[in-house]
Amino acid sequence: MKAHDGMYIDGAWRPAGGRDTIPVVNPADEQIIAHVPAGTAEDVDAAVRAARAALPAWAATAPAERAARIAALRDVLVARKDEIAATVTAELGAPLPFSQAVHAGVPVLVAGSYAELAASYAFEEKVGNSTVYAEPVGVVGAITPWNYPLHQIVAKVAPALAAGCTVVLKPAEDTPLTAQLFAEAVHEAGVPAGVFNLVTGLGPVAGQALAEHDGVDLVSFTGSTAVGKQIGATAGAAVKRVALELGGKSANVILPSADLARAVAVGVANVMGNSGQTCSAWTRMLVHTSQYDEAVALAAEAAAKYGDRIGPLVNAKQHARVRGYIEKGVAEGARLVAGGPEVPREQGYFVSPTVFADVTPEMTIAQEEIFGPVVSLIRYEDEDDALRIANGTVYGLAGAVWAGDEAEAVAFARRMDTGQVDINGGRFNPLAPFGGYKQSGVGRELGSHGLTEYLQTKSLQF
Repeated sequence: MKAHDGMYIDGAWRPAGGRDTIPVVNPADEQIIAHVPAGTAEDVDAAVRAARAALPAWAATAPAERAARIAALRDVLVARKDEIAATVTAELGAPLPFSQAVHAGVPVLVAGSYAELAASYAFEEKVGNSTVYAEPVGVVGAITPWNYPLHQIVAKVAPALAAGCTVVLKPAEDTPLTAQLFAEAVHEAGVPAGVFNLVTGLGPVAGQALAEHDGVDLVSFTGSTAVGKQIGATAGAAVKRVALELGGKSANVILPSADLARAVAVGVANVMGNSGQTCSAWTRMLVHTSQYDEAVALAAEAAAKYGDRIGPLVNAKQHARVRGYIEKGVAEGARLVAGGPEVPREQGYFVSPTVFADVTPEMTIAQEEIFGPVVSLIRYEDEDDALRIANGTVYGLAGAVWAGDEAEAVAFARRMDTGQVDINGGRFNPLAPFGGYKQSGVGRELGSHGLTEYLQTKSLQF
């Protein structure tokens, strides 16, 4: 697609306030494919003002009409799925089949779910002698990451629109072209002017201006825990609501009764998807000591199959960061059984699928989020030991449990300090709440729980 040289504000593409631009780089060949404007605080202010002006009418719009606009948006995303997939592949580097199935496909499911929820949600209920109303929180500042550029946008914008909120979006600077495509889709779907606004730019400039703006009632942020803490502190000073979806270091717990071969294969695949750039990836594989050596061999074999099937990392900084973690793993005594820090290709930000054995829970690679195609195998002695290790990080976003008996897996999962757990390879559910415990965030996305993040309650007593 041809990049826009302005911001989408109040229903139209408008010139940016400054002259600076941000290069968009294809991580597969390191070539610049486009430039987008670097938004200023003035651009953010114009977008927020447009959103505030549009808020009363949109909040008063019947839920059925809001549902119709979201359904129309879903239909546009379906019609433009090939263009979306190609754009994500160009700016993120994901292989085209993955972009088609996940990056273009999942947002359609999520948008469709909110079209249905907007039409069916009980925005009003009787409680004794009171009538309780669920009302939009107001103007939402949405700050989204690069790893799932369209999904993260839709997961914030769709429920906000369903709730009756208006939105200003600041997407990641690495993947702004997908955000511009989304703005085009919003326009084509007939969403009223000012209800959705887009400002591209750098986090410390446009993102900070959006988080600090007095006209923003809620900041919804997905990204690193460090930045999430800054946004939380800024919002707290203003008594402003936040929804924070942050980092993860999820445990894949394989109990002795599980189908070991399947659990290991699916576990490795889970980490290799999107080149490991997934906050909920099961990067710690916990295996009973009696099955550990077999699991290591299976994991190494599984990882070898992904050598030419995963895309590059998103940029040079991420490339250096992931390779640095692999080097640190070796330095701290973990044993490489697949991959390593060596660059597998002369061009592009590629990292080999990597598997570590002999990882202990206190190692850096077992505690910190790597955000690359790196799996760490950790042995445990019994279930209590496995639980201690699984819960032994500052994160609590996702995880997995495998067992021959489903009840056994559920019992273990209920003891895990994490927001979402897949049992024996459970399928993705766009209606299930997604979000974390501990430093993995505040609030939930997806389904009815995601919708309530953008609502506030008012009660009238009779």
